[in-house]
Amino acid sequence: MRASDAMEPLVFAILSARTPAHIERTLFDERIEPVPLDLETDLVAISVETFTARRAYQIAAAYRRRGVPVVMGGYHPTLLPDEVSRYCDVICIGDAEGQWERILSDAEAGSLGKRYHRERPPRLDEGPEPDRSIFAGKSYGMVFPLQFGRGCRYNCDFCSIRAVYGTDVRHRPHEAVLAELPAHRQRRGKHLLAIVDDNLFTHPKPAAALCEVLRPTGWHWVCQTSIEVAHDTGLVELMAASGCVAVMMGFESLVPENLAVMNKRWNLGSGDYAQAIANLQRHGIMLYGSFIFGYDHDTPAVFARTVDFAIRNHLMLANFNLLTPTPGTPLIERLRGEGRLIHPQWWLDPYYRYGEAAFEPALMSREQLRDGCDWARRRFYSVSSAFRRGMHTPQLLRQPLRLGVFAAANWVAGREVRRKRDSSFGEPGVSLS
Repeated sequence: MRASDAMEPLVFAILSARTPAHIERTLFDERIEPVPLDLETDLVAISVETFTARRAYQIAAAYRRRGVPVVMGGYHPTLLPDEVSRYCDVICIGDAEGQWERILSDAEAGSLGKRYHRERPPRLDEGPEPDRSIFAGKSYGMVFPLQFGRGCRYNCDFCSIRAVYGTDVRHRPHEAVLAELPAHRQRRGKHLLAIVDDNLFTHPKPAAALCEVLRPTGWHWVCQTSIEVAHDTGLVELMAASGCVAVMMGFESLVPENLAVMNKRWNLGSGDYAQAIANLQRHGIMLYGSFIFGYDHDTPAVFARTVDFAIRNHLMLANFNLLTPTPGTPLIERLRGEGRLIHPQWWLDPYYRYGEAAFEPALMSREQLRDGCDWARRRFYSVSSAFRRGMHTPQLLRQPLRLGVFAAANWVAGREVRRKRDSSFGEPGVSLS
């Protein structure tokens, strides 16, 4: 499936920068282009997330049948190395910096190992700047990514970030982030930075210092952060002054009991959602809200209540996610222990489709959960909803850039919602071996 919202995958710019100059390299990104299965190459490297695992295994199988060794890295191999090892020749566990260089050296020497795993994660203040030339000629959108740090200090029930990165949060030097910006300005008219950290303000002081660094550059930017930031008026003012136009925040649920189950009770620790939203919007920052349906205190009434909240508060965008148990999370272990997993390995199941419930909900049927999520997405991204949200957001009417971001984001997100509905993982009928 081709994606209209695909951003440049930074991992490959990082790997390219750490690849010796004499080694030829080519990137194929199946989100925007076909991946050839008959390429003449000495090595294939695939970055694997849980949602892409089945397709990654299919691509790997095609190359391994021709005797081409396949390396897999990323979240999924880090969380499920034994599973992934069955479908590739080499796995890289954890961050690739330092390990990728060893893999290439061993491949040239004909002595590839099976697993590469460094004991300590790499420092982010070392190493070369990402090599973005690997993206040349690719049709990515107007938004391009930039990374400041990795990790999150929270440990939400549904999230695997802690399992991948541990408890430490690492940051790049501000100077290294700033050094990437001049090259960006010259590239195909891109106008918006996307700081792709899982939680940019997980530690407010270094993030605030980053705002100060970005402030004189004139760049507009978006990020993802936790909700307590919105209650810090001084920090919100700094964000706005430095060019922040939108933030993604995980509201997750309007039901306090659900927040307690997901280990996110702190979401309401500094004030209610409406106060947080109002403070950000008052400073011209738009909201991309994320919600999860299917926790144990959700009934069929939750869908309309949540969508009404999102529209009434004029959110720029919203994710209405069906609760999905992913590897490495407390959630999947809890549901497994309760005997409620219907598709224990949904990412490998050829009959599983995007939007289906992989577990048995507590207070509704699986069909109600699936259909409720689908209704919520369609309702929020309807023309009437977009008009109401846009026309009642004063900063949109006063600032053309924000209006453009709002309109483009809603058009793309609505199209992606329709495109992904009932889609399969991987290519139907294609073998994994």
